[in-house]
Amino acid sequence: MSSGRVLVVNLARRKCDCGHFQVERLPCRHVIACCANQRLDWQVYVSNVYKISQICKIYKIEFVPVGDTATWTDYQGPTMIANPALRRTLKGHPKSTRYLNEMDSRKMRGPQVCRLCGRQGHSHSRCPQRAGPSGVGGSGGS
Repeated sequence: MSSGRVLVVNLARRKCDCGHFQVERLPCRHVIACCANQRLDWQVYVSNVYKISQICKIYKIEFVPVGDTATWTDYQGPTMIANPALRRTLKGHPKSTRYLNEMDSRKMRGPQVCRLCGRQGHSHSRCPQRAGPSGVGGSGGS
C-alpha cells in the first residue's frame, strides 16, 4: 500500500501532507500511525465538531417546521436548464447485480455448443465457419 512518498505529519499544527487531516478535521491514517509510534492518544486530535457533546448542543435548539408548501411564495430566481449534450450516456448492457452460485458454473450447464456448426467448445460468434467483417474465417485462407 506504500507509494514510496514521504508524508510529513505536524501534530502541533494539526497538519499532514496528504491533506485529509486539515480538511476532515479527523486524524488520517498517517496521524494515527504517528501517534502509535510516539505512544500518543490519537483521539486528542479529533475535532470537537465530531464529539457527542457538540452534537447534543445542536439538537437542543428547537427546529421550526417548514410549513405547508401552498403558503410559499413563488421562486423568482434564475431558471437552470440542463444541457443534454453533456449527459454521459451509458453504453452496452447494464452490469448484472445478481450473485452467482454453483448452478451458474459451466459444469452444471453442460458444454457450450455452437448454433452454426453444432460443434462443442465455441459459440456462434466465434465459429471458425462464420465469415468475419473482412470475409476472413471461412473455409479458405492460409
